[in-house]
Amino acid sequence: MLINQDPHQLDLWQWTIGMMPVRMRAFCSFGKYRNIEVEDDVTAYVEYENGATGVFVTTTGEAPGTNRFEVNGDRGKIVIEDGTLTFWRLRESEPEFNQRFTGGFGQPECWKCEIPITGVETGHPGLIRNWVDAIRTGAPLIAPGEDGIHGLTLSNAMLLSTWADNWVDLPIDEDLFYEHLQERIASSTTKKDQDYSSGQPADLTQTFK
Repeated sequence: MLINQDPHQLDLWQWTIGMMPVRMRAFCSFGKYRNIEVEDDVTAYVEYENGATGVFVTTTGEAPGTNRFEVNGDRGKIVIEDGTLTFWRLRESEPEFNQRFTGGFGQPECWKCEIPITGVETGHPGLIRNWVDAIRTGAPLIAPGEDGIHGLTLSNAMLLSTWADNWVDLPIDEDLFYEHLQERIASSTTKKDQDYSSGQPADLTQTFK
């Protein structure tokens, strides 16, 4: 799931935040909802060098699904969901408010601000046009290939944390990841009906039925 259904969410997460976490503790379930040997339910907790924390949750066992991105700070929070960007703006910072507040329960005055989104999502066609423009005219790439390593690092860290049943530091120990991966490949009971070493295209005729 992490490398097939969710790579875009992992890319957007680290790209939007602008930095990678320094350590992670993740819990992946394998074959929880489907008869598969790979992960189909994941919860991960991350910590950043500046003290910020984050939680990433994804699953294939949810309908209708949720696609939500939320960033919380001391002056409010930003929520992106269902094509809408909402800024919950606090009049004053939460720490300052609670430092002087003497009541039992309270919070700073807050405004819900709907932020207009003026851009147009071009999807894959837009990225392909950008790639062609980079070749023809030297235009800067929107998504350089080398940036893909960040999302892959996050997914690999989630798997390694689960396999080792422990915290992992980022960047991860690649030798340890490879060792755990080989153990799972060796113990796989899934029947491999097709020989991919022949160089022939995979038969995907049953994939979308």
